[in-house]
Amino acid sequence: MPKLTVTALLHDGPLKGDRVEVDVLEGRPPMTLDLPASDGDGACRYCLDALVQSGHSAVYTFLYRV
Repeated sequence: MPKLTVTALLHDGPLKGDRVEVDVLEGRPPMTLDLPASDGDGACRYCLDALVQSGHSAVYTFLYRV
């Protein structure tokens, strides 16, 4: 069975405008994403913008650096 993914659209924060393919968890986009910071120093935590998403993409908003 092929691995299911969704395109995470990063709405704001340090990675604003980026798109990242992420694995679907239990049929849904993951609630949070920890993505490498563009400056190579740590990571950026993004959160799913809305619980209801449709199609093959999901919008994420920036929370904080980790």
